[in-house]
Amino acid sequence: MCAYRQFASVYDRLMEDMPYPAWLRFARQVWERGEMPRTVADLGCGTGSIAIPLAKSGFEVFGIDLSADMLAVARSKWETSPQRAMPSSAGSIRWLQQDLRDWELPEPVDAAISFCDCINYLTEEEDVEAAFRATCRGLKPGGLFLFDAHAPSQLRRYAEEQPFVLDERDVAYIWTSELDSRRMEIEHRLTIFARESGERFIRFEEVHVQRAYEAQWLVGALRRAGFSDARCFADFELSAPDADAQRLFFVARR
Repeated sequence: MCAYRQFASVYDRLMEDMPYPAWLRFARQVWERGEMPRTVADLGCGTGSIAIPLAKSGFEVFGIDLSADMLAVARSKWETSPQRAMPSSAGSIRWLQQDLRDWELPEPVDAAISFCDCINYLTEEEDVEAAFRATCRGLKPGGLFLFDAHAPSQLRRYAEEQPFVLDERDVAYIWTSELDSRRMEIEHRLTIFARESGERFIRFEEVHVQRAYEAQWLVGALRRAGFSDARCFADFELSAPDADAQRLFFVARR
């Protein structure tokens, strides 16, 4: 089993404290100010922790991710979900293995989201701009693109506060980070120990590289990609970011 497949198998366990309800609440808060979408593309959907609740709420969701292993986990979670078979549930999910930089669907969607700092994994400016252009093409006129990204200050916090350690009965890790402050790019190295069976653990390594971009540059890139309006907020609230903001949130209209 390859390292990334191993990571996909423990991803939900490692991410169980992530604020998924807050991401969903932010999206609904934005959508409720205008027209509620029917079709939603979840870009970088991972194991479906946001796509699945949206589908359970009645949305027609396209879960898009580059990793076949993540999509396999997501598909399994959806297919075994008890709510999926309920007649009152009108939602659906179609899982697609595609790259954020050139994703496409047969028909444009009402809204697109990309949460949990997916954009930070695009470490070249031209890749970010390509993803924004693809998203603009994939939306209906007036459609909204919602995403979040680590602010540069958050990458500095990671570098200052590392190393991080988790030690649980079934999983453990040692996580170190190294920041290139010139590019505002950080390399996270994780050594993970996951229980396989009984008292036997497997060990594998993960390297994740992220780059943070200034809010003003991201807003400009959205407008260059064809979005008519782009606004920046912070930390799950519809308020302007300040110097202490950890996550930047963007709302862009096609």
